[in-house]
Amino acid sequence: MIPRYTRPEMASIWEPQTRFKIWFEIEAHAADALAELGTIPKEAAKTVWAKAKDATFDVARIDEIERETKHDVIAFLTHLAEIVGPEARFVHQGMTSSDVLDTCLNVQLTRAADLLLADLDKVLAALKKRAFEHKMTPTIGRSHGIHAEPVTFGLKLAYAYAEFSRAKERLIAARKEVATCAISGAVGTFAQIDPRVEEHVAKAMGLVPEPISTQVIPRDRHAIYFSTLGVIASSVERIAVEIRHMQRTEVLEAEEFFSEGQKGSSAMPHKRNPVLSENLTGLSRMVRAYVTPALENVVLWHERDISHSSAERMMGPDATVTLDFALVRLAGLIDKLLVYPANMQKNLDRLGGLVHSQRVLLALTQKGASREDAYKLVQRNAMPVWRGEGDFLQLLKKDTEVKKYLTDAEIEEQFDLGYHLKHVDTIFKRVFGES
Repeated sequence: MIPRYTRPEMASIWEPQTRFKIWFEIEAHAADALAELGTIPKEAAKTVWAKAKDATFDVARIDEIERETKHDVIAFLTHLAEIVGPEARFVHQGMTSSDVLDTCLNVQLTRAADLLLADLDKVLAALKKRAFEHKMTPTIGRSHGIHAEPVTFGLKLAYAYAEFSRAKERLIAARKEVATCAISGAVGTFAQIDPRVEEHVAKAMGLVPEPISTQVIPRDRHAIYFSTLGVIASSVERIAVEIRHMQRTEVLEAEEFFSEGQKGSSAMPHKRNPVLSENLTGLSRMVRAYVTPALENVVLWHERDISHSSAERMMGPDATVTLDFALVRLAGLIDKLLVYPANMQKNLDRLGGLVHSQRVLLALTQKGASREDAYKLVQRNAMPVWRGEGDFLQLLKKDTEVKKYLTDAEIEEQFDLGYHLKHVDTIFKRVFGES
């Protein structure tokens, strides 16, 4: 985790102290269940809670033990025994390290998902507010980066709102997918521990029992989780790239907020650069970078190996911390985005009416021209305008072959901007409902 791109709320989920606290809770809840089943003394389970519930685990001490044992869970259990005393011998009865590690990881991932869902709500709120603000602000739609037909800036934001609404639904599903608990012992057979222990721990930790594990929780669950984060990151980058394009000097339809005292360049004092959007592109790349190892982690040897472990120790915190930062940054960027309707209109008019070419084409076909002939008539009047040699409307009015089909009034009718925006309300209702 890089402090520059880390928010404390998410970082705290992955801190060693938090991890050891979760490990303790898993072990202590398992001890409670074992005590109820008569496997260990009830007083032992009570002592575990009493001695360690409010303890601050000595991370340096655990690291010291691990340097000798070369095993992180054993190091933790050894330190826990130093805190609890003789009753610690009843801890971890019938369990294996993966029971603790995997259940803890899933607790952390569900907590991270909860923060990310809250982040998505902030992005959605910002997009909705700005979408309604610019619901009918006309701007040019582009395909292949080239002027196509009119849209509104509100529609661009509504599109993003729908995209992030889907992202939220996917993350809710991914959270559910990964919220499982495995306390099934070596190779997952429950030979040394009763399945009821798993049920108890799962309920206590806000998870559900894994229907069948080996010695690990199946990693296809984690693959879905990190893939979902990767898709969300791609959505972040998509809107960030859109803003970067709109902020280009030749376009300047919108730009990032530029605060008092902010500097854009160490060399050129005039610069106002889209640094937040560019930053979001970079952060998105890093989140997506963890999708491939998550997919590869599905493939483990037999009932367990640890080829996934090292990757997950990095990808768990890094992917969630990075996406958390990116989503919060995106919400602020959208909320403060500077929008320039006058420039949007200027760019819309830049091609001298060519954006209405399809309407003219269709009007000609409706008056009897074949589609092939209509296309040729429209294109031969469009190309001079493209070269800056006239006005599309006037050229069409002067074209005798066009005039065989359309009157001046009928040609002018095809240049109505409002025609392109007549279904904006319908689209908004589809995206936002009746609100």
